[in-house]
Amino acid sequence: MAETCDHVEAAGDPAPRSRGCEECLKMGDPWVHLRRCLSCGHVGCCDDSKNKHATKHFHQTQHPVIQSFQPGEAWLWCFVDELFVERRPPPEHEARP
Repeated sequence: MAETCDHVEAAGDPAPRSRGCEECLKMGDPWVHLRRCLSCGHVGCCDDSKNKHATKHFHQTQHPVIQSFQPGEAWLWCFVDELFVERRPPPEHEARP
């Protein structure tokens, strides 16, 4: 099984656009956990939350990779390849042989 994919390797590191789920904050709804889009910085709620805004964001935008936005967590998920990555690989110029 692959440890990474092209989408993860090409993912950016944008600043989060909010401190909570953007849509839930507007609606006044609670969330369970947060995810940050690595294409645009959108912060959405996880699939355990009733609104599933992180996944909805992917379906609307096709931005492929999210990262956990929970304190102490750094894992990534690629929606396209359905790939879980425990930690982000270093950029190629920093990779060790």
